[in-house]
Amino acid sequence: MKRYHFLLGALALALTSATGTALAQNNASIRILVGFAAGGSSDMIARQLAQGLQQELGQPVVVDNKPGAGGQIAAQLLKAAKPDGLTLYLSNSHTMAMIPLTVLNPGYDAAKDFAPIGLVAVNPDVFVINPSVVGNPKAGLKEFAQWAKGNPDRGNVGVPAPASAPDFAVGIVAKALDADLRSVPYRGDAPVAQDVMAGQISAGIGSVGAMLQPAKAGKVRIVAVNGTSRLALLPDVPTYAELGIKGYEEMIYTGLFAPAGLPADLVQRYSTALAKVVKSEAFTEKLSAMGISAASSSPAELAARVAHTHKDWTVMVKNAGYKPQ
Repeated sequence: MKRYHFLLGALALALTSATGTALAQNNASIRILVGFAAGGSSDMIARQLAQGLQQELGQPVVVDNKPGAGGQIAAQLLKAAKPDGLTLYLSNSHTMAMIPLTVLNPGYDAAKDFAPIGLVAVNPDVFVINPSVVGNPKAGLKEFAQWAKGNPDRGNVGVPAPASAPDFAVGIVAKALDADLRSVPYRGDAPVAQDVMAGQISAGIGSVGAMLQPAKAGKVRIVAVNGTSRLALLPDVPTYAELGIKGYEEMIYTGLFAPAGLPADLVQRYSTALAKVVKSEAFTEKLSAMGISAASSSPAELAARVAHTHKDWTVMVKNAGYKPQ
């Protein structure tokens, strides 16, 4: 009888550990939630990722756009999903680290409710100006700051969203350079780029992907990049730190997450497949064309990055005197 119960217990353990593998081997579709509308950079990354994961995992992978509230809607859906490996979430650091600092009840706790799978990309922000508005085709960020001092009420800087890292960065730049700058929130960085090009606003902060083509066309000038080193794509553009501006080093990241409680074997299987896709030449080239750098990590490394970004941005939000709403 004891041996019978022992065998039953061993069988139960074996079935439990195999659950994730069994799910991963069936033909059910895996959906990747995206918290932003189709056509944006997050959506484009997700579709490239879905194609690669489908090949690596051998089962259908589909993108499910759930836009709204800066990614909150998709994050809440992930929290509510079963940890069976069939629902994943491609999220950025704004949703994971900034919203919990600026929203009173975001509806999720990134550290408790999600299981990190791995890093997918990093997407640095750049500060751009309209040289025609400033009246200096070679103006850098410091020259722009001086121009703004002499042109009251014209130092408007477009940012992709209110209470975002770029929004707070305007205050950091203004304080460091003693400049009269004000952030102007938009819905995404594409309209920011359009208004800077049109001269509706004198400057903006947005992703490399949104600003690179306007810069190549000579319609905007990229004068600073966040991060700890210059971009290979923009070797002549200094970092904020090089210009004496500290506090905006953390770059936006994109990572893949699952609901908390995902079986360990599935976490590892998905992480291994994800790393292969992200490191592939095809994926890297597709992202590079959008001005985005592919980047991979282990689940533990992504968890550490989420925590580090949250810590850095806690200081940023506190220094800005912003109160969660």
